[in-house]
Amino acid sequence: MGTRDWDLERLSNAAGALRHEVDVLVIGGGPAGAWAAISAAATGASVLLADKGYCGTSGATAPSGTGLWHVSPDGAAREEAKASRLAMGGHLAEHAWMDRVLAQTWANVDLLTEWGYPFPVDADGQLRRTSLQGPEYMRLMRKQVKAAGARIIDHSPALELLVDESGTVCGATGVNRQSGEIWVARAGAVVIATGGCAFLSRALGCNVLTGDGLLMAAEAGAELSGMEFSNAYGLGPAFSSVTKSLFYNWATFYYQDGSPIEGAGSARGRSVIAQTLQTQPVYACLDRADADIRAWMRTAQPNFFVSFDRQGINPFTQHFPVTLRLEGTVRGTGGLHLVNEHCATTVPGLYAAGDAATRELICGGFTGGGSHNAAWALSSGFWAGAGAADFGRSARGSAQRVALRAGGATLQGRGSHATDSAEVIRAVQAEVFPYERNWYRRGDLLEDSLQRLDALWHRLRAGAPAANAQEAVRAREAAAILATSRWMYRSALQRTETRGMHRRKEHTASDPLQRHRLLSGGLDDVWVRKHAVDGAPSAQEVAA
Repeated sequence: MGTRDWDLERLSNAAGALRHEVDVLVIGGGPAGAWAAISAAATGASVLLADKGYCGTSGATAPSGTGLWHVSPDGAAREEAKASRLAMGGHLAEHAWMDRVLAQTWANVDLLTEWGYPFPVDADGQLRRTSLQGPEYMRLMRKQVKAAGARIIDHSPALELLVDESGTVCGATGVNRQSGEIWVARAGAVVIATGGCAFLSRALGCNVLTGDGLLMAAEAGAELSGMEFSNAYGLGPAFSSVTKSLFYNWATFYYQDGSPIEGAGSARGRSVIAQTLQTQPVYACLDRADADIRAWMRTAQPNFFVSFDRQGINPFTQHFPVTLRLEGTVRGTGGLHLVNEHCATTVPGLYAAGDAATRELICGGFTGGGSHNAAWALSSGFWAGAGAADFGRSARGSAQRVALRAGGATLQGRGSHATDSAEVIRAVQAEVFPYERNWYRRGDLLEDSLQRLDALWHRLRAGAPAANAQEAVRAREAAAILATSRWMYRSALQRTETRGMHRRKEHTASDPLQRHRLLSGGLDDVWVRKHAVDGAPSAQEVAA
């Protein structure tokens, strides 16, 4: 689990550490982290939010527009919304959680309205509250975090969690990337809101989303769930990082010679695009959008058009090359396993929210960009903050706890050579980017990749610690990306069926006997086990 407090003191004092004592530490400053900080502070708890970037501008939400699962409680609308998502996700979601998220999203959007978010008005004078513009949304959320009384430390990635002798989380350490100073936060409870892992695929806003929170939590003993549902690929121009897919519903996809690709599409024909890209380029044109739709697109997601305008391309009349970028758990549903309605993990004192927490509870095995993801972030963040505040106040009131460092890979070790982080990242990307390995999975290829990924992990574990705090940030990103790939592929190997976004070439149908979740965890030895879905029939009932 790590070394004792005196070693932490030595590390901290040598770097002139900044020290914080709070009830709740929130790690991550996207929408989930911001809602967690606001919710915790509203209870009277002292709160510190540590963001890897600048809270309000970093992460997947801040630079773009997002839909929102905002459904009226009147009539049958919510039942219809739930039924659609339940089927798409392979019947792994749970009605109780979907109901809670729909209700909390409705309430929190009322708060956004009170706070002055500029929702547009329709022709009837009614507010249209089914989408959010990232820059305006996150600018407002930063303002509200500070207004709630929470403190923010920007450009301050966490490196590892702290735990006491009982294994309860009691804070974290990190580094300020601008000053190089170590920070140490002793906290009654911690919320992991670090986002998902997009494997540094250059998708918009995802350069900070490397699975850091998953690694830190797993080192403390937390479990994950749904990691097989982590092969989401975002569709976008080959020359751009923007992977917003909505507008491709009005696109036709073409071969290089200008002939249409039969069956290719954004919503249901993406597999055709993936298969074609393995042998030749794919082009798109938004030629099915009429004048009214084109005007709406420009106002709905203006940043979608920036790269086209820079290159002098008219996407409505000219063909442009497209690609699929792996977005992993950002648009997948895998993440930290939650054990109660307060979004607690399996480790005392540790909570999770947003993309860092499994979204299976409301999406099952399939999600996409925006909508449910945005609703989950604001709801789970709200619950995790309140839950952490309750736990944190009581924990800080107990006797002073000895802090142990939970971090291991690239922070502690006896090797003589430090790991080459860039080399580790490239090696992982070579296993998880290819469509033939990850879009459609196959048992023998999963095993083949895992042999190399496991060997890479053991070499990384045997290496020397990072030479300094700044290098440790990149080294920990590499370790987190590698750890995430192993949980992802081990889980994919165990699910011998096709369900949700998980596709197995040799198991093309869903198996009624596998309507369960897969929990995973471990670092040196990754494990996977079944976990029942509330309300799902047992294997005996299915067989009968």
